[in-house]
This record gives sequence, structure tokens and C-alpha cells, in this order.
Amino acid sequence: MAILTVQNLKSVAVPVPAGTTLLAALQAAGHDWMHACGARGRCTSCRVQVVQGLELLTPPTDVELRYRRAGRLLAHERLTCQTRLPAGEVVGRVPEATKLPHMRYSE
Repeated sequence: MAILTVQNLKSVAVPVPAGTTLLAALQAAGHDWMHACGARGRCTSCRVQVVQGLELLTPPTDVELRYRRAGRLLAHERLTCQTRLPAGEVVGRVPEATKLPHMRYSE
């Protein structure tokens, strides 16, 4: 099974079942993750900064490419509501701008 490790969430390792978005996997594992538009790809609040394994993720969706062109999504960032991880391990971080106030993040 694929794994998403989030460094600044105490390096929590989240299993990502086949066909599941990163956001759905995070939620299924009981982690609160910002997603202002309800996981419809209409904002960038659910983004993750990918530190390692960017090439293992599914290709960027049209929505993500549009946000990149608009300068709202960096090349090393992906929308968790749009992205899947078919196999392997990806390491990411919650961006400063989308940290939830009630969560504790590590450095």
C-alpha cells in the first residue's frame, strides 16, 4: 500500500488505498486537513508541499495546472483533493498558509 508521510504532523504515516485521493486518505486516518471548497478542486486550501516522491503521484489535473498558471500552486505543491498515490511513499508538509489553528505542527 502507498504511504503519505507528513513531516510537520509529527511525521505521521498515512496509508493511501488504491484509487483514493490524498485528502480522503488523510480524513480516513482521522487527520484534520484544510479543504475550504469541500474537496471539489475550487480552491488551493488543501494543498500539500511535496518534499520527496513528487514523481510517484498521479499527473497534475487540469484544475491543478490552471492554478499553477495563475501562480496559486507551486511546482512542488499538489492539491490533496485531486491527487492520488498509486504506489510508493511520498513525504510532504502542510504549508504555513493552510495550517489549522487547533492543530499542533512540528518544525
